[in-house]
Order: sequence, then structure tokens, then C-alpha cells
Amino acid sequence: MSSGTGVQGEGCNGAGMGAEAEMVFKNREDAGWQLARKLAVYAGRKDVIVLGIPRGGVEVAFPVAQALGVPMDIFLSKKLGVPGQEELAFGAVAADGSRYVNERIVAVAGIEDEEMERITSATLKTLRERETRFRAGRGPLDVTGQTVILVDDGIATGASMEAAVQMLKKMGPARLVVAFPVAPVGISARLRREVDEVVCLEEEPDFFAVGQFYRDFSQVSDEEVIDLMKKAEETVATDAGANPMALADAAENDPPAAKSEETEVRIQMGGLTLEGVLHLPQNCVGVVLFAHGSGSSRFSPRNRYVAKVLQQRQIGTLLFDLLTREEEQEDEWTARIRFDIPLLAERMEGATQWLEGYLGSRNLPFGYFGASTGAAAALVAAAKLPDKVGAIVSRGGRPDLAGDALEHVQVPTLLLVGGLDDVVIGLNEEALARLRCEKKLQIIPGATHLFEEPGTLEAVAEAAAAWFIRHLGTRRASSPAFSAFRL
Repeated sequence: MSSGTGVQGEGCNGAGMGAEAEMVFKNREDAGWQLARKLAVYAGRKDVIVLGIPRGGVEVAFPVAQALGVPMDIFLSKKLGVPGQEELAFGAVAADGSRYVNERIVAVAGIEDEEMERITSATLKTLRERETRFRAGRGPLDVTGQTVILVDDGIATGASMEAAVQMLKKMGPARLVVAFPVAPVGISARLRREVDEVVCLEEEPDFFAVGQFYRDFSQVSDEEVIDLMKKAEETVATDAGANPMALADAAENDPPAAKSEETEVRIQMGGLTLEGVLHLPQNCVGVVLFAHGSGSSRFSPRNRYVAKVLQQRQIGTLLFDLLTREEEQEDEWTARIRFDIPLLAERMEGATQWLEGYLGSRNLPFGYFGASTGAAAALVAAAKLPDKVGAIVSRGGRPDLAGDALEHVQVPTLLLVGGLDDVVIGLNEEALARLRCEKKLQIIPGATHLFEEPGTLEAVAEAAAAWFIRHLGTRRASSPAFSAFRL
């Protein structure tokens, strides 16, 4: 393998620190095709092999290998965690028994040789069991002198990928490339010190979990990994002489969408069109419309995370853009429209009426989830639509911007604020005093305004789900049409 000073890839597209994420993938296959476009320089080369990290990384690696016309295999390694601090790796081991040890961490952590061997032995046993299952009689992996493209479905902390890199370097590749769809800011820079090239599609400042950047992040089974390996082997055997630059066609076409209950919708109102994503789970008890915060969109990673939690509780979700594309472009320069609460509230009303028509005879109650300025828009809209809206939740919101509408809100309202967000706590307390409906202010301990701290966004999602289940479920059960309808 060459030194880390070789020509590097484009790296990650950095999202602006003041805005929420825009990149989102339909599923792992979609992410793989998009990665393949960035790796087109390796298409058709006989010295290239794509390695997927099981399990999720294999589902991304498969379309990469297919598009490039090169073989695919898997790479099994596992970090060796410091006892009591397992997230901190003191080394890594591969399924062939080779091991990398960071002597500095071992010394600082005070890990004895006997304990190190015990951890290595237990980890290696698990790895070899998985390798036997996945490789199904195939020969051992040999990457000596090859260009290796190591693929995963995303990186959270970087520890596992760094461990895999250290193990692969010991196997003698001529060039090592790591490729992944998304990671937190800073991961690519760290990895570039260890490999020849890093290719990633998006590096995000507002990162909570890899799954937040996928519409479908379903768990990948061992059987699916084995099936993909078999398909990759068959493709290489039958299409060895094919033109690998079918990649050019792939760049123009989206991969088939995964089976999903989500529907991309275009919301028509007053001569304009807003884009959104509607998710209706089975046995749906209601639908929550999301009003995103200033400078954000339907791809807000925080709102998408909350939406997924709601969907798991049989609550439908509609995430949509409050502004048209032209308005978003204008607002990027002026920041004027994002604070136009009457306009945003009007869009919420329009989306609610559109959704009512879209659902037709399905008599489902609606809820509003608002973040930042979107919370004010949700409150103003709910004050005008008390017969259509059954509950409101505000996340780090500015309900004070709803003004006099607060006194006309009849909808049960939950205000969620970070315990370290002092200014916004005060504004929410003032708004709470003006509300005359059922109301609650809940402080999330240890959270700042964006709920970036571990566990805080999860607490928001759980509180929101409980509030909506309580109020939308009751509202639906009391509906005359409920007994005659099942979604």
C-alpha cells in the first residue's frame, strides 16, 4: 500500500453549520449507486476489489461493485474495546487471526497481557463463526497488491472503520480507498491520515445516527449478506467481458425504491406547490404534520428521527417544505421568510386541508410537531383549525412568536425545551402562561437548543410519541367514523 500522501478523493460535501442536513438516501442501494458515481475512475480495472463491511455495508458495496464491474467480497474485523470503555478501541482483530494493537492506549488503560489475550480470543471466536457463515466455503480473502475499496453504509464514531483500516493495511494492498455515504464532520480528515483516498457523499454537523440519513434503514440479515455475495460472484463470472461503464447509465437513473410505506407528495395550495413525504403505517391512529424550523426543510435530521419513532408507534407523518424552492433560495440570502409566521401558518393550514382531501374517507385526527419558528406557525394554524388538530408538540420552539393566537389555541400543547437552553426556557414559560388549553412545559435535562447531546433527542421523541398517542388516540376513538374504518 502506498503512503497516505497519495492523491485523495473529493472527500465529503460539508453541510453549513447553521443549517440542517439536506442529504438523504432512499435506502442502502441508493447510497451505493451514488457512491459508485464518485468512484467511476476505478471502473473496469482488474486490480480493483470492493469490500463491504457486514452487514449494512455489504448492501451498499453490492451496487458499487456492479456499477464498476469489479469483484465484491466482505471484510470482517472487529475492534478490541478497552474493558469498561468498550467504545474506545485499543486495537482490532481480523478473522484470519491477525491483530493490530495501539500500544499507547494499552499503556494508558493499563491493560494486562492476559486480559488482552482473553478479549482477543473471545472476539476472534465470534468473527470466525460469522466468517464461516458468510463465506460458505469460499477461499480466504487475499488483497495483496490490489486496490481495495472498503465500503460501509455510514460512520458514526469512526472507531470500527479505523480498526478495519488497520487490519487491511497489514494484508498488503497496493492502494486503500474507504467509501461511505455519510459521517459526522471530521471523520474524513482523520481517515485520510491512514488511507490513500476517502470518498464520502456528505459530512454532517448535525449527526445523531447513520439511520437518520436513510428513508429505509431496515436491518440487513445474514441471509441477505450471503445472497448478495452469491449474486456478486455470479455477476463477475458471467459478465467478465461486459462494459463496466454502464455506470454512466446508472448515474442517470435512480435505483428501484425499497418496499416502503412512504409516498413522495406534491401539496397544491393557492397556485403553489410544496414537496413532502407522507408515511402511513398500518393501523394508523393519526397523522402528525411537521413544521420545520428556520433555515431547515423536510430533510431535517432531527425531525426525521422523531418521525421514525412516531411511525413505530403507528402514527403517520407528513414532513414537507413550508417554502417553495424559489422562496428557499430567496430566504438563504434574506432570512426574511423563515420569520414570517402568518405565511408559515397559512402553509400549515393549507397542508392540513390538502391532507384531509388526500385521505378522503379515512377519518384520522391530525397533530402538529413544530421546531423553532415552526412551532409558532403550528400554534397559529391550530388556533384556526381546532376541529382538525388534536395535539401539538413543540421542540426547542419559539411559541412566543405566535403572539395573540396563543390565547385562542384549544389544542393540548406540549412544549419541550433543553435544560441548558436558558433563553428559550424563558420564552416558553411566557408562552405557557398565555395558553388556555391543556398544556405542559417539559424540560429535557442536559440538552442545549439543538438537542445534540446523547440521549436528548431520544427523550424528545419519546415524549412526543406519548403525547400524540394519548391525545390522537382518544380523539380517534371518539370519532363517529372510527368503528367503521380501519386503515
